[in-house]
Amino acid sequence: MAHGPSVVVFLAQVVTLLISGRLLGELMQRMGQPAVMGQLIAGVLLGPSVLGTLLPSVSHALFPAGAEQKAMLDALSQLGILLLLLMTGMETNLAVFRDARRTAISISLTGIVVPFACGILLGELLPESMLPDPTKRLITTLFLGTALSISSVKIVALVVRDLGFLRRTVGQVIVAAAIIDDTIGWIILSVIFGLALHGGVDVAYVARSVVGTILFLTLSFTFGRRLVFQLIRWANDNFVSEIPVISMILAITLLLALLTDAIGVHLVLGAFIAGILVGQSPILTRQIDAQLRGLILALFMPIFFGTAGISTDLQVLAKPDLMLLTIGLIALASVAKFSGAFLGGRFSGLSYAEALAVGCGMNARGSTEVIVASIGLSIGALNQSLFTAIVAMAVVTTMAMPPMLKWSLQRLPISAAEKEELQREELEAQGFVKHIERLLVAVDDSPSGKLASRLAGLLAGIRRIPTTVLHLDPTMSNEVAPANKDAAAERTEAVKAGADEATATDKDKVDITTRTRKTNTLEDAIGAEAKKGYGLLVIGSEPAFTNNSFENQITRSTLAFGGSFAIALGRPDGAEITDSLDILAPITGTSTSRDAAEVAIALAQATHGSVTALYVANPARMTWRQRFGPMLVPANSAEAAIREIVDLGGHYNIRVRGRVRRDRATDNAILKEIESGRYSLLVMGVSRRPGDRLFFGDVAAEVLQRAKCSVLFVCGAH
Repeated sequence: MAHGPSVVVFLAQVVTLLISGRLLGELMQRMGQPAVMGQLIAGVLLGPSVLGTLLPSVSHALFPAGAEQKAMLDALSQLGILLLLLMTGMETNLAVFRDARRTAISISLTGIVVPFACGILLGELLPESMLPDPTKRLITTLFLGTALSISSVKIVALVVRDLGFLRRTVGQVIVAAAIIDDTIGWIILSVIFGLALHGGVDVAYVARSVVGTILFLTLSFTFGRRLVFQLIRWANDNFVSEIPVISMILAITLLLALLTDAIGVHLVLGAFIAGILVGQSPILTRQIDAQLRGLILALFMPIFFGTAGISTDLQVLAKPDLMLLTIGLIALASVAKFSGAFLGGRFSGLSYAEALAVGCGMNARGSTEVIVASIGLSIGALNQSLFTAIVAMAVVTTMAMPPMLKWSLQRLPISAAEKEELQREELEAQGFVKHIERLLVAVDDSPSGKLASRLAGLLAGIRRIPTTVLHLDPTMSNEVAPANKDAAAERTEAVKAGADEATATDKDKVDITTRTRKTNTLEDAIGAEAKKGYGLLVIGSEPAFTNNSFENQITRSTLAFGGSFAIALGRPDGAEITDSLDILAPITGTSTSRDAAEVAIALAQATHGSVTALYVANPARMTWRQRFGPMLVPANSAEAAIREIVDLGGHYNIRVRGRVRRDRATDNAILKEIESGRYSLLVMGVSRRPGDRLFFGDVAAEVLQRAKCSVLFVCGAH
């Protein structure tokens, strides 16, 4: 009786590859190497090189030779290739490329041309006995050139990040050059794949593939980029089932892969470009990114690299000619890649030490090389011997790269500009606004609603935060009156105006949408919208504050939102909010006041305004040295709190004035400062107090009732 493929055997293969890949990946990481190397080694140990030699019966039972059984694991592995390219694209930070593009392009071009030429020369010199098909030498030669010239952006970025050089100038150059390498490499590989299918050079086919690739890339980064954003947002905002965005991302990836296959290039190019577009999506939250990465890293990565390891038969290296070929391939790949990158760095103006670091950093093939080799083996461009030699080269160059790069980077002193940039990014990483991934604006047509719309637009524009506007009109329902529609459109236009002002010199406009309320209560509308994932709620609604606390509508709305929120309260007779904002930000040295000060700085940056950081010192709590001899106490709490905000503003080129007022009543000090200056806005950090009504304490209540300027309360979810 004929036996078909066994699901039990397939599951046993998957379990074995998962466990062994995880264990050896963990071991490699503890040794300072990428986990992918452990997964690849696990496959080598399970393949004919080790298990097949020591326990052939076990090897045959676990990995039978039947084509149908192999096809099951191979299908999962091929899907893994596409998802790995998706993840690689998502990790491709084009902002890094833009910052270092001139130097990176020079390094990438020479770093590709030199090793590619060496690969071509090697392919032409190989004896026919080492070729899979002597009549298709050109295809094998082109694959060898690609294998020698490509770098793994994932491995390069990982090592540079682990060494703490990702934001250093040389680190950005290395990663940017690796991004270009990867992109050019996949385009070249896709064209070679088409040539392999045709068995040689077909000028018409090559022209169609090249034109199709250029057209595909052009449409992807223009119309396609916007379409991907819209699809991800639509899935996130309209589906109620679990993780719909993940399904949409996978569908986009596979559709673009099929599209590239239709124009005659390899599937991997579509998956890689899909990853870049998805990674730029403005509402790709850290949670969604972590879920997708978890799926790929936990399942598909160990399966693919384990399968590649199983296909590697180290026994072929026992032959002297193949061993010499492998050693020569490793040496040629390392020297050619290092030389090309080093020359490119020197041509673009890098110092000797910087070019040396770039040359060392670009010499890691890692997972990218294994994918290239696997594709070459699957289409017959490589035979088992060449495949094994290329995989061995990938392992050796990847494992040698971290210590070489570490040695070369240690020779580079940090410049003053780099030090300042690192300090700014460290401040941003700890900041409040930095972690707002999406903004929800709930407003009506009152002065407070107009203020909230304006401020939300400025904040969204200066930090490129996708924003949704929800109009809070008590009469609105599923049947929206025309007048209410006009009011909602007016508030959305106010948000857009603020965002456009803040991004006037930038081509990338902020994504702003309008939501119509579809529930009977306002808090239900906000609660339903909050489930779609927002980092901050900005409310502007009246009536807002009576009897020393906020109205029930605002109280219930903030509770329904469940995260950080800001409440805007506009003054009909206050300063004009369309002008450059002069903002007063009371500070106490706490995280609450720092969050508000950060919002104030962002608003000032958007309007070319200024910020005054006010610290209120209570004389009753001051020592005689602090009261009468401030010069004797240079590091008191007031100076430390003000210095933190001044430094934060300095990193954004915003002038922050420090003011200290001594008063037993904090609210009196704040109000006096407002009266003495021409402040158009007070931005104040607050904390919710226990109770049935929303209340921020006596100081906030008194300031709100008596302040003559507009007020923005910021309440972080601490």
